Amino acid sequence: HMNHMPGHIYVLCGEYEKAKLASEKAVRANDLYLAYAGEPTYYLLGCCHDLHLMMFTCMLLGQYRPALRAADKVRNLVTRDVVSIPERPKLTQTVEGYHAMKSHVQVRFGRWREIIDEPMNGEPGLYVVTTALQHYAKGVAHATLRDFASAERECDLFSRQIDSIPLERRFLSNPTKASLAVGAALLDGELAYHQGRHDEAYEHLRRAVELDDNLSYTEPWAWMHPPRHALAALLLDQGHAAEAEQVYRDDLGLSGGVQRCAQHPRNVWALHGLVECLKRRGEKDELLGLQAKLATALVKADVPITSSCLCRTSVLLDHCCCD
Repeated sequence: HMNHMPGHIYVLCGEYEKAKLASEKAVRANDLYLAYAGEPTYYLLGCCHDLHLMMFTCMLLGQYRPALRAADKVRNLVTRDVVSIPERPKLTQTVEGYHAMKSHVQVRFGRWREIIDEPMNGEPGLYVVTTALQHYAKGVAHATLRDFASAERECDLFSRQIDSIPLERRFLSNPTKASLAVGAALLDGELAYHQGRHDEAYEHLRRAVELDDNLSYTEPWAWMHPPRHALAALLLDQGHAAEAEQVYRDDLGLSGGVQRCAQHPRNVWALHGLVECLKRRGEKDELLGLQAKLATALVKADVPITSSCLCRTSVLLDHCCCD
């Protein structure tokens, strides 16, 4: 735990590489403990939390491979036997939420074909959040690839899964339904955008930002893929550079307009978008400094960064979703 805690401070300060190193140390220590402890205990929550922070950090760094490894490691820890322990409802509900986080990683990095091809979890009553996020991810993937019939079907299945979740079910500091409401607004926005209903899409995406900002505080944030990244990318896609620039500034913590916990300083995704906005309006002085920060951030990423959200198909590279 002492290895892990500095990671929280580093993430808030935009020191994502240091946060990743802290998380790696914590995960190694956890592995030693789990090998000794044997049977699942409440410390499993701490192990999943450390991997959760690892995922979040790597997503902000643009590092797909370690983010995916962390997500897969959580799934290996959170077996069916753990999720179905009847005498430990708090443990089982929380770790099942961690089990679901792989879908956030896949959407963040635009792994559309992988999302579509991945089989659905067969136990929606047990894997409540996992099933919901799979439908969300598949809906975004189908919408981005313009298979609208499939996207609408997944949107309906996502909505039904949310409706089936008890009001009292929680994931970390939030009611599960509140966290998934962010995804519902995002999915509605993605579908509307790719169907050409741009103004409607922006309303849904602005609503997603509002819902996300108003989630109860937790670290990492309950919804792992910042909605501002999708909103700004799709605004920029249609030439709305002024609003997109403001959204990127908010996300990077450069505007003073949003609470500290909604800011992601120096993250590569929003830096990429803000640099594009400044180029479009011919800004030179600020651009030089931001280009240097972006160049530093791009070196740390392990995938090409072409937009703040890979749902922006005008810049989507085939290998971002298929390799």
